[in-house]
Amino acid sequence: MNEPNLENDLMNCDWIREKCEKSESYSQNLYASLCNRIFIKDGEQWTCSWRYAGDIVADLRSNKYNEDYLHWYCSGMYGGDEYIGEGDITQEISDDLLKLGWTHRSYE
Repeated sequence: MNEPNLENDLMNCDWIREKCEKSESYSQNLYASLCNRIFIKDGEQWTCSWRYAGDIVADLRSNKYNEDYLHWYCSGMYGGDEYIGEGDITQEISDDLLKLGWTHRSYE
């Protein structure tokens, strides 16, 4: 059995991809949520770096935009009004990840 992988779950989820393609703020919120958090599914943990998180979100939006990780990297430090800081998570993102079977916690 393969270990749970949040990147794979996100990439294979059409409605997450659609949300990312339609909303830059949702995409940034997803990026920020992936940073500095531990995600858990079936008792297994998954984490990623800020750069890797930026790559994931850029890939989710790749059907519509020509972006790479740099578009998202550190965006929580300088972004718009609807942007959040790296490591923060919105209720919408938390709920969406839970629908995919993932819970989360911050680093201690």
